Formats: sequence, structure tokens, C-alpha cells
Amino acid sequence: MPTNSKPQGLFVAVDTPCLPMAKDMITDIRGVAGGVKLGLEFFSAQGPSGVSALTQDVDLPLFLDVKFHDIPNTVAGAVRSVVAATKPRVLTIHASGGAAMMRAAQVASVETADELGVAPPAIVGVTVLTSLDDADLDRVGQKGPSLDQVRRLAALAVESGLAGVVCSPFEVAVLRADLGDDALLVVPGIRPSWAAVGDQKRVMTPAQAQEAGADIVVTGRPVTEAEDRRAAAQRIVAEMSNTG
Repeated sequence: MPTNSKPQGLFVAVDTPCLPMAKDMITDIRGVAGGVKLGLEFFSAQGPSGVSALTQDVDLPLFLDVKFHDIPNTVAGAVRSVVAATKPRVLTIHASGGAAMMRAAQVASVETADELGVAPPAIVGVTVLTSLDDADLDRVGQKGPSLDQVRRLAALAVESGLAGVVCSPFEVAVLRADLGDDALLVVPGIRPSWAAVGDQKRVMTPAQAQEAGADIVVTGRPVTEAEDRRAAAQRIVAEMSNTG
């Protein structure tokens, strides 16, 4: 079975239900971005067949951000289905689903990839969504502050066999120290200094997140809503390249 090296760099979030529009976005960032992230908006509208149609001729790693969260058997089945249909490079599940759910997802991923003769995706656990702050956590009954909750879920995810976690940029340095260099840290909530923050509450620039220890930095609207998407992606990659 092929090896599965650690994915890194800028992944652009293509958040649209429209297949032609998504194709245009990906065409604009080919050769610049390190990968493309497709989330629930596109997946709900187009399904696995739409994902395959979008990515089959594009030489960009796929980050499938579907955030599965259910009982272990159901999540395992869902993971088998999407790995077989779309062969993602990175796949998300909710760490709050618990250890048994995460272990089932990991086993299903490896077994399915082995049957297909492809590398299994790096499954990462979503810790605390970047749209939530401490007050939001308190209202939904999760024990804060947010950093403590993130650290608890991140430790559980890695103990359960996942490749790493999704976290906000402000937790990267702590999680890198907690989890070590091998853990994959995927960081949304990324906004260049020249872009609007939007509905994200815990944000950082791409270069700052990379310096803090992020492997994959994810941004969407600063690129996809730019007049010149390719130029916007190039600007972010250049800023990241100039760090250190």
C-alpha cells in the first residue's frame, strides 16, 4: 500500500454547492495552493460523485471536511463509503464523538484504503470550532476555557489513533508541545492581515499560524471571493514562504 506522508501548506476552502463554480475556483488555484478543502456545503449538494468529478483531473490533495459524528458503527460505514468514493488526503470527524468512534473510523479508513491499494487519508479530529468562544462553550454545556477543552479532545484523538486534530491558530503552539512533531495540526480560522475576519472569532494570519506550528493552514473567502483568486493565493503562499 502507498505510504502516506504528512500533508502541509495552504489548503483553500471551496465553499459552494455549485460544481461549475467550484471547478472555476480550483482551476484558478492549481499550481499555487497545496490542496483544496471541500466541506458540507459542496458535499451535501453534490455528494461523493460530485467530489470525484471535481477532483479526478486536478493534481491537488483533497481535504474532505465532513466532520462525521455518530455512533461508531455508523461513522465507520460513512468513512468506508467516502474513502472508497473520493480517496481524500485528509478527512475530518468530531473528536467529541469519543474514543470508540474515532478508533472505528481509523480502522475503517485503513482497511478500505488497503483494499483499494491507496494510501489511507489522514483522519483528524475536530476539537472546538473556530466560530465558538468560551461563552459559546458554556452555553452548550462544554467545560471551558476553550484551550482546556481543545487539549482534552486533542489528547483523546491522538490516543485513539488519529493522525492529528483540527484546532484554532491560537492553540497550535500548545498542541504542538503536547502532541509532538508527528501530529498533524490542521488550522482553519486563517485570515490574511489584508482580509475581512467574517464570522470567525479566533483568527490568525497564515504566516503566524505556520510559525506557531501548523501543518495545514486553511482559508476560503480571502481567496475564493477575491477578484483575482490566483493572485490572492500566491500572496498568501509568498507570505508563508517568507517566515522563519
